[in-house]
Amino acid sequence: MEHEENARKQSRVRPDGAGKVSGSLQYLTDLYFPDMLFGKILRSSFPHARILSICTEKARQLPGVKAVITHKDVPGLNGFGLIVPDQPVLCMEIARYVGDAIAAVAADTIETAEKALKLIEVEYEPLPVIDTPEKAMAPDAPQLHDNGNVMHRAGHKKGDVGKGFEQCSFIVEETYRVPRQMHVYMETEGGVIVPEKNGTLTVYVGTQHGYKDRFQLARILGMPEEQIRIISSPIGGSFGGKDELNIQPYGAMLALITGCPVKIHQTRKESVISGLKRHPMKIIMKTGASKEGKLLAHKVEILADTGAYATLGPAILDFAVEHAAGPYMVPNVDVEGVSVFTNNGVAGEFRGFGGNQITFALESQIDRLAEKLGMDPLEFRRRNIRKAADAGPLGQRIAETNGASEVLEGISPAFEKRKAEAEKWNLEHKWKRRGVGAAIAMHGGGLGYGRLDPAGGRLSLTNAGKIQAAFGFEECGQGILAVIETIMVEELSCGVEDLEIVIGDTAVVPHSGSTTASRGTSMVWLAVQRMKKDFADGLLTGASRMTNIPEANLRLGNGGIFRRKGTHPIVTYRELAQFLSKDAPLIVSSRFDFPTTPDKIDSGHFLYSFSGVLVQVEVDILTGQIKMVHLDQTISAGPVVNPAGYTGQIEGGGVMGIGYALMEEAVMVEGRYAAENLDSYLVPSICDVPELKVMPVETLAEGDQYGPRGVGEIGTVAVAPAITKAIHDALGHWVQTLPVSAEEIITACGERGMNKWMKTT
Repeated sequence: MEHEENARKQSRVRPDGAGKVSGSLQYLTDLYFPDMLFGKILRSSFPHARILSICTEKARQLPGVKAVITHKDVPGLNGFGLIVPDQPVLCMEIARYVGDAIAAVAADTIETAEKALKLIEVEYEPLPVIDTPEKAMAPDAPQLHDNGNVMHRAGHKKGDVGKGFEQCSFIVEETYRVPRQMHVYMETEGGVIVPEKNGTLTVYVGTQHGYKDRFQLARILGMPEEQIRIISSPIGGSFGGKDELNIQPYGAMLALITGCPVKIHQTRKESVISGLKRHPMKIIMKTGASKEGKLLAHKVEILADTGAYATLGPAILDFAVEHAAGPYMVPNVDVEGVSVFTNNGVAGEFRGFGGNQITFALESQIDRLAEKLGMDPLEFRRRNIRKAADAGPLGQRIAETNGASEVLEGISPAFEKRKAEAEKWNLEHKWKRRGVGAAIAMHGGGLGYGRLDPAGGRLSLTNAGKIQAAFGFEECGQGILAVIETIMVEELSCGVEDLEIVIGDTAVVPHSGSTTASRGTSMVWLAVQRMKKDFADGLLTGASRMTNIPEANLRLGNGGIFRRKGTHPIVTYRELAQFLSKDAPLIVSSRFDFPTTPDKIDSGHFLYSFSGVLVQVEVDILTGQIKMVHLDQTISAGPVVNPAGYTGQIEGGGVMGIGYALMEEAVMVEGRYAAENLDSYLVPSICDVPELKVMPVETLAEGDQYGPRGVGEIGTVAVAPAITKAIHDALGHWVQTLPVSAEEIITACGERGMNKWMKTT
């Protein structure tokens, strides 16, 4: 029965799949309106400068230019930011990074708008550039904001870490550095903003939080929120990068001033310069264990570069601090984190949300300690892994889960097999070596304790006889439409053709919270559980009134209402809708908070997912190139809703993790991006994708009422440390800096003497 159910799920076509594959799906950047103008944004010429003057007269006089705006034209709050509105919409006195907006224009063609930007005269006084966190922390450093260069501090202490280290037989202390990474979504930031005749504004722009965009835009424009409509789906990829405002304020102001729709669609270069990136971090870890292989003490220092503005930087640092000891039980812990402002590009929300950075360091420490102990790395993990009823990483109560052990045991059987394969292969090859590595991770879902995390949905029967499921989510490639469809079909026993799914439009959907934090699947499942009985009862009551058949003898089915043992509907949903139209419409809503820990603890999570990663790599000793051979992931995230979507999320996340480990780094030189386009920024292609395997663990603890967890992020988190351990297995070299460079590998091989691997074939 379970096999048949999974097969049925897998055979279902993704609702938006055909349109995406065929290219017929219309994204928001594809929209066209009559009298539409084209907008462009002038960004700063310097990473740090005082703005002495802005002259727009020449640009205004250019034929075809309809509007030019500067900070003087911002009608409301000249600032935005999801936590702190510290980023100016349009700079007035100071530019703090090369993506800062100075002015914007609207013209009848893109070419005219681009020409107008070149005619805007800005006089700058360059200021000292703070391009590293260390410079930002220096006592004599220029202060980038009124409250200084420290954006946020976070920490966690448990036990006595000093005494803990005194009891340790083995201690490892290392410094790890992880890079700034681009989201590289295919659709860059953009859309069309339309001023309506009734004075309202419709914003067709890809975002991950339509209601939050509406709130921020209302403050900037000085308009009531109810006069702004955000249509935010579909989106051509996001991965966190479109959670914050990007082009919306500029398009909105230009549209209101000109009275015309304004389209802004950033080029890749514009996106690189102004878009969010993953936080680069320096992480110092000192970890100690007893001779029996029990972790006793763990001290962590995190220094994060948040760039010029905050966006979700505070929450990302909090998340990294929370996950600093990950799925391990350590009696003595001391974690201190600081995130600082620099004149580098803004770092913000990115798939994994700080978990990728801290997990790379943590799992590297675990492997180093295992080597010192002379212990199998999986056995070392096994001796320290959290148990089902253990507290969360911050000591908070969490939903009971044995996920950490389940994923560890999930990869264990294949570990020795992959090792044997690599050893045999190495005997047959002269200039290449293969190695195997494993890592595990835990990842909190939702926004965490103390943060507003609203959830909810709405079910209704439309006049056309469709069961409408409405959620305030956006489809940004993660497959939320397929999740909603699958859950609805399973929970209401209706057919796919009976459904109408509505998302991503603040005018018609309820507030379901953000399309972030691996919360979508959980939120939809929880919302439907709360609504399904009342909605089903409403349908059955109406059908009973219509047919005079007792409700107890009726059931919901594909196409309508059936007798309990009937094979054909006695009332279609359309007929029932027409009958019920004489009364109040059937609408059932739910509003609740995403599950959080009952303990008052900063940002701690309640629902966690887990991953176990096993990789095999091939290292070319002559070139230093690393080739992925196998990437296996065991995931514990509760029941699988949509197998194809689940597998796609984990595989896609795994490939993104490969890029993070081996090739991606948005290098900045004195506050400027070294690569401003994708011609010189490497991301994995299909040629870099190894054999992939995804193994779900679907069990939940007895009594767990929280259903399936989201898997949008967990597939990325532990890939990098598994890869670097595999490199160590192949060469005996420990990697401390990502991405792994060919130069480092060649140097390591030279230091160890290449002759040791020169075996005859």
